[in-house]
Amino acid sequence: MTVRDEVAAVAARNNPKPPRKLGQRYTVEKFLPEAGNTVVCHLDRSDPAHRAVLQARAAIRDLPGADHLLFTAEDSLHMTVFEGVIETGRKPDAWPAELDRAAPVDAVTEYLTARLADFAPPPPFQVSVTALRPGGLNLDGATAADRDTMRAWRDALTVPFGYRNTGHDSYSFHMTFAYIRDWLPDDLLPVWEKELQTIQDDLVRAAPVIPLRPPAFCSFADMNAFPELLVLGS
Repeated sequence: MTVRDEVAAVAARNNPKPPRKLGQRYTVEKFLPEAGNTVVCHLDRSDPAHRAVLQARAAIRDLPGADHLLFTAEDSLHMTVFEGVIETGRKPDAWPAELDRAAPVDAVTEYLTARLADFAPPPPFQVSVTALRPGGLNLDGATAADRDTMRAWRDALTVPFGYRNTGHDSYSFHMTFAYIRDWLPDDLLPVWEKELQTIQDDLVRAAPVIPLRPPAFCSFADMNAFPELLVLGS
């Protein structure tokens, strides 16, 4: 999608209902408890190029109407590789087949940590920005080989996790900066289209490859922190 498409997706004129996760994942003021686990690549702060990502995030926060977004913690920035379990999503295609779907999330995390201990990871990969959206970055492999490797990671992880999500093959990689708490006013759409395009162009020039840490199995209590339990790509 283009920047223009991404802005239109969060425009008030195109969204008569409140944001889908509002009241479940977050309120207009804060993030709500929503425990789970996941495999993510955190932004690599040891690489100088990470500053370009933080600058893009800060530039979005400075736009008029940015108060319509609820930003996640800066040090939580990551790209999800594989969706683990989540308290609010106890579905057959998102829960280990061998475990009761009433099992506590902590017990599932312990089970998966053991299962992942012998995981043989595919090769490393690199990612680039494909579009900037009001809430963050759309990402994909920097090359065709990287794109194939990212999909290989997702396919391989279905084995230890014991499920394959319905949207597994169509999943869009991304890095979330913020969640929409109120749709963007229509009169601000031209401003956001223009400014986001400028921010995206600056980011791509400064960081043609987005620096990421190796994939790691993480737990979370909400969307503000994803402590690493087991690094998979080292």
